[in-house]
Order: sequence, then structure tokens, then C-alpha cells
Amino acid sequence: MFVIVGWLVAIGCIFGVFIVHGGNIGVILKALPFEMITIFGAAIGAFIAGNLMKVLKGVGRGLGACFKGSKYTKERFMDLLALLYDILQKARKEGLMAIEGDVENPDASPLFQKYPSIASDHHTVEFITDYLRLMVSGNLNAHEIESIMDAELETHHAEEHAAVAALQRLAGALPAFGIVAAVLGVVNTMGSVGQPPAVLGGMIGSALVGTFLGILLAYGFAEPLASLLEQKVEEASKEFQCIKTTLLASMQGYAPMTAVEFGRKVLFSTERPTFSELEQHVKKK
Repeated sequence: MFVIVGWLVAIGCIFGVFIVHGGNIGVILKALPFEMITIFGAAIGAFIAGNLMKVLKGVGRGLGACFKGSKYTKERFMDLLALLYDILQKARKEGLMAIEGDVENPDASPLFQKYPSIASDHHTVEFITDYLRLMVSGNLNAHEIESIMDAELETHHAEEHAAVAALQRLAGALPAFGIVAAVLGVVNTMGSVGQPPAVLGGMIGSALVGTFLGILLAYGFAEPLASLLEQKVEEASKEFQCIKTTLLASMQGYAPMTAVEFGRKVLFSTERPTFSELEQHVKKK
């Protein structure tokens, strides 16, 4: 929603001021379809040629997420921390082997099903169960598991940022494609030097629209989307960091509520529940 609002504000201010100052919007509208096809078509072609299929799919998923609200709310994180507390509390009371069934089949686990917002997220459930499985096996200590976690998080970060980098490269290329469109317009104009000045002026104006559109598409559309997608990636990684911190604190011998407090402190302040809020939520669940 805010993406569309931002675009409307940018377009409204740019073209509104142009019209108020006596600009002839008809020149831009006449050249717009042809310049857009040249710039946008060239940019998309180069974008496809310059990225792997998995990166293209990542960009597609990321762009879809940019137009949706964030799922990483305070309520979701309270559910996540409450789930981790329940699991660690069960392991503390009944032993690590007691959670083996929950780990191996989370879809049928009463603990996971109490928190549908978490249970429905395959990646989050997989991350939790993978490391609980290592904890149950008892073959690795906290430092070894932390090393594995760091390697996985680093890989996840690199994969998600590949889409961000691709969009940033696209934003950097759009002004150049705008110049290409403008140069083609000038070439077309030079081939019509015998036309009246009014006609030549219109043709030159149409050619300059290409430069204008390239810059507008780059810094008004592509670059903001790349920035927003990067923020989305950082937001998503915070959940994995919270899980990591909580599980490692438990492996180091801290009580479940204290381990959950370690995880709570990792969260951004805007989504972080207070200690009292989390405690009441855990008791309620």
C-alpha cells in the first residue's frame, strides 16, 4: 500500500509541477509508449540475461512481498517465543528424548499446532526442528551447533541478497537505457533536418523524454523497491537469529524462561514484546 502511495506522490509532484509551470504534457504522453518500450524492454532483456533463474524467481517472490504487509509482527514473535518456551520446558521436565516426536513430525505435534502462525511457515519450522534434532542427538556441543547455525544463516543471507543486488543493478542500468532511447530519438531527428522548426522541436522534446524516463524509473521505482526488499530480507533474518539465540542459551544451561529472554532481546524494538507481555502470553497459551 505504501509503495503505491509513494509512487503516486512522486508522479503527482513531478508531472504536477511540470504542468503548472506551463509544460506541454502532450509531448511526454505522445512519446511515452515508444520510450517505455525501448527502455523497459531493453532493461528486462538485460535483466534476464544477467541473472540466474533462481535469482529471477527470488526477485519475483521479493517483489510480491514488497506489496504486502509484514508478517513479522509483535504477535508473531510472541507466538514464536512461546513455542520455544513450551518445547524447552517439556525437554527440561521430561528429558530431550520427550520432544523427539514433536521434532520428527511437527505437523502432528500439539506444541507446534498451538501456534498456527509459526506451524504454517515451513522455513521457520524446519530451522527449529533441524537444530532441536541436533540437540536431541547429543553429539554436538553449543559451540559446534552455533557454527552450523552461522553457516546456514550466512547462506540464507547471501541467497536473499542476490535478489536485492539484481534489482540494484537494474536501477543502475535504467538511466543508461534512457540515454540509449534519447540517442535513437536524436538520430531520428537528425534524419528530418528539413522539417519546420516546430516539428524538429517536438522531435527533440520526444527524444529527451527517454533520458527523463530512464532516470525516473531508476530512482523513483526500481531503487526504492530494491531498498524495501533489502529491509524485508533483514526483517526475515531477525526471526532466525531469535531462534538461534534462544536454543543456544538453552544448550548453555539456562532455564527456558531465561533462554527465551535471550531471544527476546535480539528482536527489533518495534516488534519486541516487553517481558510482562511475553510472560502473560506464555501463561495464557
